Amino acid sequence: MKTKQLSKALKLAPLALIISLSGCAVGPDYQEPTVTMAESYLYSDGEQLNSSDYWWQQFDDQTLNLMVSDLQRQNIPLKRAAERINMARSYHSVVESFKVPTVNVGAGYYNYQLSKNDSLLGPALNPIGDSVAALPPQMGSAVMLDNQHDGGFVGASIMWEMDLFGRIGHQADAAQIRVEQAEIYQSGLNTLLTADLVHNYIQFRGAQERVELLNDNIADQRKTLDLVKKVVRSGYGSDLDLAQAQAMLAATESLLPQLEIAQQVHKQRIATLLAEPLDAVEKRLETDQAVPTIQGVIPTGLPSELLQRRPDIRMAEREIAAVNSELAASVANRYPKFFLTGAPGLSASNFDDLFSSDSFGWAGSVGVSWNVFDGGRGEAMVDINDARLESAMLGYQHTVNSAITEVDSMLFAYGRSQENQMRIEHARQSSEVALSKAKSLYRAGLVDHLTVLDAQRQYRLMLDRQVAAKLQTAQVTVGVYKSLGGDWQI
Repeated sequence: MKTKQLSKALKLAPLALIISLSGCAVGPDYQEPTVTMAESYLYSDGEQLNSSDYWWQQFDDQTLNLMVSDLQRQNIPLKRAAERINMARSYHSVVESFKVPTVNVGAGYYNYQLSKNDSLLGPALNPIGDSVAALPPQMGSAVMLDNQHDGGFVGASIMWEMDLFGRIGHQADAAQIRVEQAEIYQSGLNTLLTADLVHNYIQFRGAQERVELLNDNIADQRKTLDLVKKVVRSGYGSDLDLAQAQAMLAATESLLPQLEIAQQVHKQRIATLLAEPLDAVEKRLETDQAVPTIQGVIPTGLPSELLQRRPDIRMAEREIAAVNSELAASVANRYPKFFLTGAPGLSASNFDDLFSSDSFGWAGSVGVSWNVFDGGRGEAMVDINDARLESAMLGYQHTVNSAITEVDSMLFAYGRSQENQMRIEHARQSSEVALSKAKSLYRAGLVDHLTVLDAQRQYRLMLDRQVAAKLQTAQVTVGVYKSLGGDWQI
């Protein structure tokens, strides 16, 4: 009885050792970084930001809304980012697979012949009478071992590394974090591309509106030039007036190719973003529309919300977590590795006997591997990952600081652009009043037609500056929302 109990205890000893060491995972535990942030932005209205609102829809432009939806569905870089997620997930599955046993199965047929002249096995392959003369003649033809053999086999080999110190587990955690980073990258790329599309659409509409105003201005200046020519021919004007009118017209006409180039560049960029041919984009943009504007203030939320909204901050935080897991894996790599191996199988010289119980055989082992000396390589790997961790933490702090600065800068620019737009609007109103009075005075015969044309030119100039101011405000609006981050995925 005692012998049986001792034998049972010896069999259970390896299992007890494994269970006792299973809680011996080594390496630093991850702690999320903490930063001190202000309670509000310097130039914020303090309103809460609703992350469920797709802000570009506040432009109330159905063409823009449709293009954003198509962009997020068919943009090529976004599709590539999705494939990066698939690759990261597959790599995580590869690392996770090392946690479970590796099983290889095989089957085959073998045939071999041993040499009768072999110094070790030769005597056993030749007739006994040839090597031992004293034996009876009737045993002269007997052999101890056949020199030809064949048969079949079916078997498996099993190997499992017991992750007692958490090396594989930490590597799997790092691989999972890389999946999360790939997803964050896709989200951030979606934000950048959506903002790029909105920017190019607004700039195209602005160039389109400015071309229309410029053509009207050119028409007015041509009328002015014709009038000046008549005055000069009548002897009441000077060549200086004529030269000035011609120079002003030429300068105004020189702006038209620049705006047409801008239109073409923005259309080409939109086509690239949408992964569509240029003619398809031109059909989308064939209607003339004014520059879209957002009314009211932008809700900004709290600075602390940036930690979860900004893709670059989230990416930096996940980088700390990934490097921390890789550091823990490098620490665990310096500890012993334990292996379980086994090779059960069937082997027989006759196929009919292959699956009988007597054909079964197996081999098993428990092993340990410990790199006790590597010239400092293991310690150096730990030091490298420790330095990477410190660098990642500094990078996180820098990313947070840069994000706060960017938001404050964009909010400041947003406020000033609105102020500029208000002043341009006041100037436009004043030039409109001046034009109205010039027309009234002309009808009363108190001023000549040149005065009216000059007032028209000033008014159209203010209209052009008003479009430029709207463009600036719209562009800054895009920058504000981009700096605030958030998930822009429809």
